[in-house]
Amino acid sequence: MDLPPVGLGTMGIEDEAVVRTAIDCGYRHLDTAQIYDNERTVGAGIASAETDRVDLTVATKLWIDALGATAVRPATEASLDRLGLDAIDLLYIHRPRGDYDPETTLPAVEALRERGLTEHVGLSNFDPDQLAVARDHLDGIAAHQVEFHPLFWREPLLADAQKHGYPLVAYAPLAGGRVFENPTIVDIADQHNTSPAAVSIAWVTSYENVVTIPKASSRSHLEANLAAADLELTDAEIARIEAIEREEELFPE
Repeated sequence: MDLPPVGLGTMGIEDEAVVRTAIDCGYRHLDTAQIYDNERTVGAGIASAETDRVDLTVATKLWIDALGATAVRPATEASLDRLGLDAIDLLYIHRPRGDYDPETTLPAVEALRERGLTEHVGLSNFDPDQLAVARDHLDGIAAHQVEFHPLFWREPLLADAQKHGYPLVAYAPLAGGRVFENPTIVDIADQHNTSPAAVSIAWVTSYENVVTIPKASSRSHLEANLAAADLELTDAEIARIEAIEREEELFPE
């Protein structure tokens, strides 16, 4: 998929006006999930925006209790109803857990594409071995969404995305706010007269095949996150960030 460098992560967003404002600011990739319990909010924001639906990429995710072969279609139709859409641009399997079985779940999700309920099928929070198995049952992986920020990222997942030519969609690019306290990130931000948030987003999007979906609520933060992708870090600065001692992930399996 051809996704913009910065999209909107909506976990925790409960006001449709935020979604509408994001679209007005220029966001064209909107990411939600069944487990976020805000698909109606996202759908209402889309419906009230002036931007044409065809210009937006809307993504949602099937939760682990909706991955049985007979549950996939009704769960997807329920998401479509909440979003107020006829089709989803990108439908993820949120985690390979619960009712997930690659031999039955993935063909059921592929059938949704054949029926026109989704255009693309993506995966989220898979490991390299699980990605390899999934490729045996999918007509390509459209995108893989994972936690990816200066304080936690997995090189094998980046390598897999680059090898197979799909976008790695980085969630939590600001590490839940922890980047604001990291001395390396703060120092680089000072050198560029910008914020640690901008440096983190610029670092994430500096990698081939990597896009990101930070969450923001105010117009100023929404605009700043979009602009951060234009910040150019030097090779030395990228290397300094890569050398940061990594911490535990925010959203472990």
